[in-house]
Amino acid sequence: MDKTLLNPVIKVENLCKSYKKIKAVDSVSFCVNRGEVFGIIGPDGAGKTTIIQILAGVLRADSGKVFINNIDVIKNPEKVKATVGYMPQGLGLNLYDSLSVEENIEFFRGLRLIPDDIFEKNKKLLLEITRLAPFVQRQAKALSGGMRQKLAVVCTLLHLPDIILLDEPTTGVDPLSRQDFWSIIHGVVRERGVTVLLTTSYMDEAERCHKVALMHEGKILLQGKPEQLGNLEEVFIKKVTEDNKEDSFQSLKIKVQQKTKAESLNSIISCRSVTKIFGKFKAVDSVNLEVKRGEVLGLLGPNGAGKTTLIKMMCGLIAPTEGDITIYGLDVKREKNKVWSIIGYMSQRFSLYKDLTVAENMKLYAGLYNAKSNNFNEIIELLGLKEVEGRLTKDLPVGIRQRIALACAILHKPPILFLDEPTSGVDPVARRSFWRIIFELSRNYNTTVIVSTHYMDEAENCDRLCLMHQGRIIADGSPEEIKKNSEKISGSLIQVKTEKFMETYDLLIKNYKDISIYGNKIFLRTFEPEKTQQRLIELLKDAGVKQFEVSLISVPLQEAFVDYIKETEKRNLFSVSKIPNV
Repeated sequence: MDKTLLNPVIKVENLCKSYKKIKAVDSVSFCVNRGEVFGIIGPDGAGKTTIIQILAGVLRADSGKVFINNIDVIKNPEKVKATVGYMPQGLGLNLYDSLSVEENIEFFRGLRLIPDDIFEKNKKLLLEITRLAPFVQRQAKALSGGMRQKLAVVCTLLHLPDIILLDEPTTGVDPLSRQDFWSIIHGVVRERGVTVLLTTSYMDEAERCHKVALMHEGKILLQGKPEQLGNLEEVFIKKVTEDNKEDSFQSLKIKVQQKTKAESLNSIISCRSVTKIFGKFKAVDSVNLEVKRGEVLGLLGPNGAGKTTLIKMMCGLIAPTEGDITIYGLDVKREKNKVWSIIGYMSQRFSLYKDLTVAENMKLYAGLYNAKSNNFNEIIELLGLKEVEGRLTKDLPVGIRQRIALACAILHKPPILFLDEPTSGVDPVARRSFWRIIFELSRNYNTTVIVSTHYMDEAENCDRLCLMHQGRIIADGSPEEIKKNSEKISGSLIQVKTEKFMETYDLLIKNYKDISIYGNKIFLRTFEPEKTQQRLIELLKDAGVKQFEVSLISVPLQEAFVDYIKETEKRNLFSVSKIPNV
């Protein structure tokens, strides 16, 4: 590789930023080399957005040094704006909803004063690789979340800057659009030597970066190449729990009891041809679903897939336009009050009173649910909240507030619990604690748990998954069954690792059509794994590549979801890919 590519283009030294008493960024230092994809990985509140806003010149630091292309960002924040492309957090937050795709692009062209010849060339290229060309006349407000993000990327890359700053670019985006996004990023990095710094709360996205920095509460815990750091979630949890001994809940051990065959066969929730229409929009489309007693069912899908709407209909909070839902034999439409007495519901947003203590919040909900007084201490103990019950809710970390919201939802010991994206934006330690509770409820209390999530890694914890896309269930089965069945759609997955990454990619793209990039690794799908592995080895040897690894690996759930979406859209129909029990 050209040595000039190793010169740091972003240098951050002892960066600090506080908001009153909160240290958002605490003595952070890192470097990003030219042509690298550098990821700052961490939960909400870690300090990621503050760092990227300082780098973009839109926020003043309290102290420290920041250089981009040798420009002192602290002293000359305006000067750096011409050299970077900056995409703020939020689904297309830098777009104008009333403008069409083409009008948004034209607006950013004027903003950047891009010459006609360069503009037309870049516009054509970016519309092609984002597959937005057929939608240039559509208003931004009418685009899906994934399409909005791709348009935002187009507007950010229009002048093809040397450095791109992307804040949470894949949050709330469907798996297919996430795959497209990463193809775009690695494409501009590979072909133009662009440097990318991005933030994300998804640990699984770290392996798509060349280097990462793990952040928590304003500090960098560790940084380096993902493959050298190991399992990042395990590393993060170990580091945080070493430094923070306050949360005694981490030591909770749960005895997992196996459900009996009779229990596992009992269906207690039934959805038959359930449809919900808002105006002209069909949010849920002819869903058929059976949920068994004690089962942990995961509803997986992007924003707009219909997960929240389906959960609200099962809870009786909104009525279906068509179809029937029964819970324990009760018709949800006609017997709502009875249904509400046997379910617990935890919404996407915490419904707690921040100026009340933990105990006061729980007593308020106990009164609303008419819960037995002896339930209170048992739930406090179960969820590890004894040491914080006298503290104000607003003074507690997000992960603990999350457990309080769950405690309020289960005070009346409901046999069925609905959790709508309960772990969004929280750190891996809190997420793991939360899933321990879910298994305690399912296995030891035989509670049926329906949970929606964006996180593919935590979806692996569910007994069964329903993958939702555009209001319909497109796959239904255990995580292993879904991943195994995806191999029938797109083939087995081969991973290629080599030190000569660029040369290897250029070689393979000439011989294979469908390959994807994950950081310094190349993925290839094939229906002839042994034959393909042998051919890859011969290709690399003939090209003079001496050190490489070609291995057959399990299909990640993220890739499996993409397979189902592609297959569904290819057939232009939505039918449940029901996987037989094995």
